[in-house]
Amino acid sequence: MKNRSVVSVSVMYSVRGKCNWLLAIGLLLFTPAAATDDLPNVIIMLMDDMGWGDLGWNGEPSRETPNIDQLASEGLTVTSMYTAAPLCSPSRASLLTGRLPIRNGFYSNNTAGRNVYNFLSPHYPPLYITELSPPYPSPEPLPLHTRYYEDFSINRVRGLSNMTQLFTQEAIGFIEREAGRGPFFLLWAPDSTHAPTYASDAFRGTSRRGRYGDAVRELDAGVGAIIEALRHAGVDNNTLVVFTSDNGAALVSKQEGGSNGPFLCGKQTTYEGGMRVPGVFWWPGVIPAGSVSQQVWTQMDLFSTVAQLAGVPLPQGRQIDGLPLANSLIHPHLEIFRPVFLYRGNRLMAVRQGSYKMHLWTWSTPTYELAKGIDYCPGADVHNVTTSTPTDHSDRPVLFNIAVDPGERYPISSHSAEYSSQVPVLLQAVFDHRAKLKRGEPQLNWCDRAVMHWAPPGCEALGKCLKPPASNPTLCNWPH
Repeated sequence: MKNRSVVSVSVMYSVRGKCNWLLAIGLLLFTPAAATDDLPNVIIMLMDDMGWGDLGWNGEPSRETPNIDQLASEGLTVTSMYTAAPLCSPSRASLLTGRLPIRNGFYSNNTAGRNVYNFLSPHYPPLYITELSPPYPSPEPLPLHTRYYEDFSINRVRGLSNMTQLFTQEAIGFIEREAGRGPFFLLWAPDSTHAPTYASDAFRGTSRRGRYGDAVRELDAGVGAIIEALRHAGVDNNTLVVFTSDNGAALVSKQEGGSNGPFLCGKQTTYEGGMRVPGVFWWPGVIPAGSVSQQVWTQMDLFSTVAQLAGVPLPQGRQIDGLPLANSLIHPHLEIFRPVFLYRGNRLMAVRQGSYKMHLWTWSTPTYELAKGIDYCPGADVHNVTTSTPTDHSDRPVLFNIAVDPGERYPISSHSAEYSSQVPVLLQAVFDHRAKLKRGEPQLNWCDRAVMHWAPPGCEALGKCLKPPASNPTLCNWPH
């Protein structure tokens, strides 16, 4: 890291109130100042609450994602891309660290099996943007640049904002500046498909899918503009682009949410609809066009794979859950038989290996949220699977063949030969995982409004310091 200059534009807290700063990172950019020509550029396009079924390539009826679909037709589609958690904050923490939330500490053990995020109230300070210049990493606090809502307006009533345009323009400008200076990394993570959804004036009312569709169409246009910028800069053949989402579509948003296609349930759950997301890789001249991979990926693999492509060794002294899978991009027929562990908070809920998925626990929507009209699995009722209370199946796990039954509608009979042959294999994977698991210290047990960034460094010069409240730490209550 010594010779790398870093430009970071980070949205540190989301006033929209759903996730912590990891959700709201708009752009995370670094560029090696001196590097060889054979190292590729890497761009990860991380959408927010966009479902597998939102892409025309995956069968969305309106076919309103031509640029993303073109990425898939010119690159590789991963049929099984999993997030590390069924909601934004822990999922993004794992993508950036290559480690499960249970290892990196982005969980709580106040109550077993609860999703966690950095919740906000109307009394919390607006998020702010900072810029970091060389050297990196910096031991000094980052100076305040601006407060979010003063410069980036979102009209929730009309679903109107130019935020996606600003993120796209910043990405294009970065590519134009850095294309001739050596390999670069760009994490492009706009959030317009997270409720309340929004789009700019140019895209409002243009989709058959309503406000959510307007947001998707604008994101698709942003993807096309970024790809065109790569081509114009002459670096398209030396750039790996990854398109994915931080979790499945939020079905609780109803008409303002996305689609998980054939998969069961949505965000907040460990069913396929909550954690199986789009996975598209594009690298002209390297990845075979129009190829499909059956390799089971997790977004933690992106950490290890990017390090592999950059020739950087993985960190020592810690367990990395992501695998280096660069060869699977170049040779799509390769398939590593590996388990993927699906957690809800601190509880291991399920494991996927090969074509099979085994549920040790099930839990869909809490009964108290169903009473309020909140439903993570609208229209879905699978006996003994979409349970409204946490249900322990450890003595007789629920087994699905995900290749045959991607919607998790038809559990394999526990009296069948198929069940008898597959469950012991999956239980052994769970046993091995637990035997080696060293849990990180939980970071989301305590809540205290006073620790938020009311007066970050540099606020005095801008006259934008806010007075923090008195400290009053309490144990966080995570309801789902």
